[in-house]
Amino acid sequence: MDRYIVVTDSTANLPPEVVAEYQVPVIPLTVHWGEETYLDGVTLDATTFYQWLQERKTFPTTSQPSPGAFIEFFNKVAEEYGTTSILGIFISSELSGTMASALQARAELPGWRIELVDSRFVSMGTGFQVLVAARAAREGQPLDVALERVLRVRDTMNIIFAVDTLEYLHRGGRIGGAARFLGTALNLKPVLHIEGGKVMPLEKVRMRRKSLQRVVEIVAERLNGRPAKEMSVVHAQSPEDAELVRGWIEERFHPEQLYTTLLTPVVGTHAGPGALGVVFYAE
Repeated sequence: MDRYIVVTDSTANLPPEVVAEYQVPVIPLTVHWGEETYLDGVTLDATTFYQWLQERKTFPTTSQPSPGAFIEFFNKVAEEYGTTSILGIFISSELSGTMASALQARAELPGWRIELVDSRFVSMGTGFQVLVAARAAREGQPLDVALERVLRVRDTMNIIFAVDTLEYLHRGGRIGGAARFLGTALNLKPVLHIEGGKVMPLEKVRMRRKSLQRVVEIVAERLNGRPAKEMSVVHAQSPEDAELVRGWIEERFHPEQLYTTLLTPVVGTHAGPGALGVVFYAE
């Protein structure tokens, strides 16, 4: 059986130790800040990014890898791992042009088997799909089996999150259906989710702590008693709130694996400081 390699992009937000354990090649997206350009998680780390976001007056923007960057990336993966069979799982095409670039690159590599999956999510919503595929590859499962498992997990994936402000989603053009919450009073905190690959509104909750509690309540409603083997708390430089929510998750759902991940600079550009969510899929 031809070996295949599972790859993803930097917005998948996989913890570094997981990337290393499963040997998942990651192509970075780009952060532009004034005249400066940085590679997400490579030449700009999350801690520095959030510090700058508070200090700098200018607002960063982001961009996807070019088709040329993808061709270079695929060639590097093929050379390093000795295979032209690749399973790529990337950020929602509704939130980024990353998938479009990957598709263009694939068209330039005839004879290769490159399967591309639009995760329809971001952060660990993509990351969990990557993990499922990487585990299948490690088990020696055929690429078709890995692909089937990924699509099954994608169908039950959820991201429920709260933001302090919609300003960043609005500025970055990623606000989707949550636009109807614009103009919300400062003490009303939007609770959002990813639906159909887009950011969509759920409800407005008064005060920050209650918005976090509501996130966890919605997680419980969606699970409806089903176990969630893996979950992740994702946040944009809100370590104390992340620990608080992590405690609630552990006490209420008892997941076998619970990650806490700091959103990468590209995702943080659009979510904004203080964003915090829970990512999970049902068994």
